[in-house]
Amino acid sequence: MKDVVVVFARAPRLGAVKRRLAAGIGARAALRFHRAMLARLLRMLCAGRSFDTVLALTPGSAARPGFWHGFSGRPARRPALIGQGGGDLGARMQRAAGRFRHRRLLIVGCDIPGLQRDDIDAARRALGRAEAVFGPTEDGGYWLVGLGPRRPAHPFAAVRWSGPHALGDTLANFLGRRIALLRTLRDVDTPQDWRALMAARWR
Repeated sequence: MKDVVVVFARAPRLGAVKRRLAAGIGARAALRFHRAMLARLLRMLCAGRSFDTVLALTPGSAARPGFWHGFSGRPARRPALIGQGGGDLGARMQRAAGRFRHRRLLIVGCDIPGLQRDDIDAARRALGRAEAVFGPTEDGGYWLVGLGPRRPAHPFAAVRWSGPHALGDTLANFLGRRIALLRTLRDVDTPQDWRALMAARWR
């Protein structure tokens, strides 16, 4: 049975994505960035056939075939669409974990400019020797979580999201289990993150 990679993303709608970033660069610029990052990631993932790619959207009402109409840069092979459902991020990832409980699962965000296909391959290799794998972000969160079939019943319980404790709180749910960590990457959530990304591009 193939591994499955689930991309967690907000449906690209004006005013509904990257709100902290939009406060500094404007809602339209934030939407363009979100669309570009999502399209890039889906093209990269859907180029291969060694795993299944699924796009999990919020709100769930966006997860229908019409989503692709007007989606610039869409991949040649469209991933399956599902809704994330309600609740906080932990509840939504728990739902995805339950949906694919008998498969090796990677959940990845779409706002990591430095993410490469090699990172996905490294995560899949890590799951061959560990029960879970995490890709840390510089702000204390994580850009990827990978779970093998043997996983805690509630891997995302009692996590303080959107802050410096997210990774540490999640790891606390995996005590006594074999964990692998990938390289640390930077996500783009704030105007400060955006400025750092722009500065790096011009070095």
